[in-house]
Amino acid sequence: MNDPIKIAVLGTGRWGVHLIRNFQNHSGFELIAVADSNSEQLKAVGERFTLNPEQMFEHGLAALEVPGLQAVAIATPAGTHYHLISAALQRGYHVLAEKPLTINPAKSWELWELAQQQNRQLFVDHTYLFHPVVNRGKQVLAQGVLGQLRYGYATRTHLEPVRQDVDALWDLAIHDIAIFNTWLGQKPVAVQATGTVWLQGDRLLQTEDNSPAFPGSKPGLSDLVLATLTYPDNFQVFLHLCWLNPDKQRRLAVVGSQGTLIFDELSSESPLTLQRGYLEPVNGGWKGAGQSREVLQVEPGEPLKQVCDRFFECVKANQPCPISSGKIGAELVDILWGLSQSIQTGGLPHPVGDNSSES
Repeated sequence: MNDPIKIAVLGTGRWGVHLIRNFQNHSGFELIAVADSNSEQLKAVGERFTLNPEQMFEHGLAALEVPGLQAVAIATPAGTHYHLISAALQRGYHVLAEKPLTINPAKSWELWELAQQQNRQLFVDHTYLFHPVVNRGKQVLAQGVLGQLRYGYATRTHLEPVRQDVDALWDLAIHDIAIFNTWLGQKPVAVQATGTVWLQGDRLLQTEDNSPAFPGSKPGLSDLVLATLTYPDNFQVFLHLCWLNPDKQRRLAVVGSQGTLIFDELSSESPLTLQRGYLEPVNGGWKGAGQSREVLQVEPGEPLKQVCDRFFECVKANQPCPISSGKIGAELVDILWGLSQSIQTGGLPHPVGDNSSES
């Protein structure tokens, strides 16, 4: 069957607009519905993409009733994901969901199980996992050029947007955690984090029904988060996350005994570099040696287009994506949940494991 997959996009914010553009330009999809509760924003998007009025809805559930619909892309606030994803899966639709899958591990695993029961694909848009730089970096690490891996670090900062539904941890950390998990080929077994609140001391991380995501949690959405992830071989990753920094940074690195692999997203000319170098003993001390810098070549390509292509392939084959399925999404929510629990306890370590059966 070569007919295009009929799809709806729920949410017309910054990322929803990118999804609409990609699906309109994709030969494998036919965009038949768009929904957003913001009527002015919905109107503007309709004019920009030349949508018919009958294709636009102010309620996501109404869009799910469009005849012939086969798949749904959800780019709404995280607190609304569970309700919309479950409604779509129960109607027999394949789902592409913006990260994070939900803000609750138990609900994330429930959605993954529902997708399996319905024999439908639940695909999470962890866009960086489809980034050409990330794919190239994984290949370089597999070659062992860094020697013995020692630690990793990432800085993800900017000045706005400041979210009002989640804190800096849930907004920013998932990108770098997903990359490190992919590059290392493993998941952390323990996490810890501290959070600092300046702007929204009275707000709570909330679900779609406005109930606290963490019962008994202290108010305040962290503007700054410092986190540590510990992996099974004691490799550690350190994250710096903040949405109050005028100095925007998107930098991630893995440090080894023979060099450092650096992903600097804001460097258009050299986003992926290999900084070689090591220490050798000299006169009872240590001295740097073998230092050089190599800009690694990366094939161009828009990551979100790769996401849409892979989603198309998964739907056509009705097979889960090995790097961004609902299962992978639930595992990342487990990690974020553990980090949030650590913030709530003042930075105490929190174990992370198979929480698929937790309630």
